[in-house]
Amino acid sequence: MPTFRRILPLAAALLLAACNLAPSGTTVPSAAPSVTAAVPSAAPSETPPPASTSSPSPTPVPTLGVGSRLTSPVDGMVLDYVPAGDFLMGSASTDGDAYPDEMPQHSVNLDAFWIDQTPVTNGEYALCVQAGTCKAPRKITSNLIDLYWNDAKYANYPVIWISWVDAGTYCAWAGRRLPSEAEWEKAARGTDGRLYPWGNNPPDPTLADFANHLKDVNQVGSYPAGASPYGALDMAGNVWQWVADWYAPDYYAQSPASDPAGPAAGSLRVLRGGSFTYTAPGLRSAYRFEKDPSFDSWEIGFRCASSATP
Repeated sequence: MPTFRRILPLAAALLLAACNLAPSGTTVPSAAPSVTAAVPSAAPSETPPPASTSSPSPTPVPTLGVGSRLTSPVDGMVLDYVPAGDFLMGSASTDGDAYPDEMPQHSVNLDAFWIDQTPVTNGEYALCVQAGTCKAPRKITSNLIDLYWNDAKYANYPVIWISWVDAGTYCAWAGRRLPSEAEWEKAARGTDGRLYPWGNNPPDPTLADFANHLKDVNQVGSYPAGASPYGALDMAGNVWQWVADWYAPDYYAQSPASDPAGPAAGSLRVLRGGSFTYTAPGLRSAYRFEKDPSFDSWEIGFRCASSATP
């Protein structure tokens, strides 16, 4: 019966296993921890939400007026806004310093425009030279300074030795233009017929660089008390400034009443503002000067203008 004895224990073990019973003295392992499968959330709907029926709020448009300013993204120049409207251009016959080509005084209506706050500086003009558009000033000196153009100390001083052609090239590169003679004069004196940018009082050394007090040009913006009604600086003294117009001594007698652009042709271009060598009569906002458009000197610079936001 040996074979039966070997089979019996085996059969008993199989029976116990089938009944999920452990033999005596055997430890039953605990059940495995329950694992809950993560149920993915529902896929996002591919149907877009309904469009809003309300119109988006419009971006407010800033109101422009006296005191409005912007900065050119091309050369960094600050520009002052000159609103549209009338102003008195030229000189009255009662102004003892007036010249015949400043008369008759007449009302002019101009569209709104922007004017450079200061004359263009060495540093600003150098950007155009580096861009390969402008040529360097003909000379590197000022009246007293031997190295004026190439010295970083004078980067914020007006560029000089600039012809009318050079000035126009720069303004076009900067996305602007030379101001008309009428625009320049309005930007300088406002609408009340004042003699100078600051009013009717004669200039003094706190208002302008003039009468050879310094015997040379000065850093732009050095005379905030001499600002024009629109905030433009150095509109009297420091450097002469080219404007767009041809010169004619009798133009005011036939000038159109709105947005005059000067004579259709000529041989000389107009300069405005006086310079550091001129005395009070030459600093009047109505004073006119003229030179060949190829002329340049250590007294001549320029500023630009724009009819639209640059």
